[in-house]
Amino acid sequence: MSQLSILCIATFFKGHDFMRTCKELGNTVYLLTDQKLANEAWPREAIDEFFFLSSHSNAPGDLEQMILGLAHMMRSRKIDRVVALDDFDVEKGALIRETFRIDGMGQTTSRYFRDKLAMRMRAASAGIRIPTFSSLFYDETVTSFLQKTEAPWLIKPRSEASATGIRKVHSLDEAWSAIHLLGDNRHHYLIEEFKPGKVYHVDALSVDGKAVFTRVSQYLATPMEVAHGGGVFRTATLALDTPETAALQQMNDQVLAAFGMKYSASHSEFIRGDHDGELYFLETASRVGGAHIAEMVEAASGVNLWSEWAKLEVAMARREHYVPPIDKAGYAGLIVSLARQQWPDMSVFSEPEINWRIKREYHVGLIVQSHDRERILNLLDNYMHRIYQEFHASAPVPEKPTN
Repeated sequence: MSQLSILCIATFFKGHDFMRTCKELGNTVYLLTDQKLANEAWPREAIDEFFFLSSHSNAPGDLEQMILGLAHMMRSRKIDRVVALDDFDVEKGALIRETFRIDGMGQTTSRYFRDKLAMRMRAASAGIRIPTFSSLFYDETVTSFLQKTEAPWLIKPRSEASATGIRKVHSLDEAWSAIHLLGDNRHHYLIEEFKPGKVYHVDALSVDGKAVFTRVSQYLATPMEVAHGGGVFRTATLALDTPETAALQQMNDQVLAAFGMKYSASHSEFIRGDHDGELYFLETASRVGGAHIAEMVEAASGVNLWSEWAKLEVAMARREHYVPPIDKAGYAGLIVSLARQQWPDMSVFSEPEINWRIKREYHVGLIVQSHDRERILNLLDNYMHRIYQEFHASAPVPEKPTN
């Protein structure tokens, strides 16, 4: 068994089980993180050495400083693999691989998992159904798009996660006003038609370009609804053997194949439009789902996506056969909300199906698991009403993601 040196990049406080598993498999683990996170409760027993960024920004100057620092570091330390543990680290990871010629996803492929405009253009060229969209580069193209499509529209940043930075506009004048307000950042955005519908997420592990583990779930309150409407975030796993699940798995496989996914964890989102009943691709990411979705998937399936992703990366680097995990075929649901109380008393939730409780200031959150999906949905509905009455608080959508 060969020992590898793995550089993990995490400019958000996450990925503990990934690093622990890498270490348990006999590897050297380095963590590159934001200086501001230096004192967080990282799994220090699993990390051989820390390296710090003065800024987590992906601005050219900051990336050049990162490369210069790593060039000095690598004079005395070997790096075999680079793994970006969050969306905002994907660009850093790709640049490091390209610069130092390390195996793995390069900058062109990484764009399909980071840049929403690249995602849409690639999906469209592969015949995958997507919402009608336009770049914001050329005025006449934008005007033509607005005239040929129906309001409302969403103006989205190309490289932010979840619902951060999204603005809904309802008329041609409002759209142009919002576009002009973007100023010199306009080229970092796109505009697309907004159609309401049911939104799903597909969490997967891929090997040799094919998903070997997949779990499909439905948002009961989407991240955008929560961010912009002050709601309570809820999602629940779907049944494993329904036509809907099969259709979403198939579409996800098409997306990952078109985007050049070789091996990684991935988190993709789709919508079934209320207007026509068809599935549309929304976005994807080459990482484990955030917002505690990974914990929900583990509650339902018994599969820890962070740990399995580490096993997968190590197996691929060692050119070993990766054995996918066995899904225990249960159901789970997740509910999270901002809370008025600093440390809410969640002991009032006492049902035996509770699998996990959030431990975060001014938050209330639970995961429930069962072999009865209706029981999961009933519990989430019940908890939603109780949280609104006893705990719920709302805040403006942040300019930058918080997890």
